[in-house]
Amino acid sequence: MFGRFMPQEGKFFDLFNQHAQQIVQGCHELVLMMANLSAGMEEHARNIESAEKAADKITHQTIDLLHKTFITPLDRDDIHKLISHMDDILDLAEDVAQTIYLYDIKQVTPEAKQLADICVSCAERVKNAVAMLGNMENADAILKIANEIDRLESNADHVMRAAMAKLFRDEPDTRQLIKLKAIYELLETITDKCEDVANIIEGIVLENA
Repeated sequence: MFGRFMPQEGKFFDLFNQHAQQIVQGCHELVLMMANLSAGMEEHARNIESAEKAADKITHQTIDLLHKTFITPLDRDDIHKLISHMDDILDLAEDVAQTIYLYDIKQVTPEAKQLADICVSCAERVKNAVAMLGNMENADAILKIANEIDRLESNADHVMRAAMAKLFRDEPDTRQLIKLKAIYELLETITDKCEDVANIIEGIVLENA
């Protein structure tokens, strides 16, 4: 059903892909920021902010196109939900960067870095799934990726719970505990949002394949 869409219809998939690219870029910058907080932190934070602003613009373009397009390749509500939930991912990545900067965090734990790596893995899979969404012959491959995102989100849950237990057991500085707890929770929520996107994509595939 997607083989003969009109030009405006096809543009929705272009916009999804552009947005997903910004998600991956923002999450990669977050990993780089956390890898070396002593140098380049502000630069990486600015790069994340730039990715978030670019994604916001793409979101607005998508919603504007939705209002102008008579025939859409997907259900209108699905298009709106997908782009809005994709936008949530980068909003949270920017929240992490701002929290690290505002809390003046000088060093993050291996667990925080592990959570950031999982965020990148989720983001890359979101990008891969979105790239195949324009052709329902890719249904099985898309559903497989959605399952991988679910697995990664579960892994992030386990990492966060273990990190929290270690934090409350071993961290003597209450202020540092509060700061790291906030970082852990934000990073894990990024994987939650990626899972939300995966669930929306899964629903689209099941409805249209």
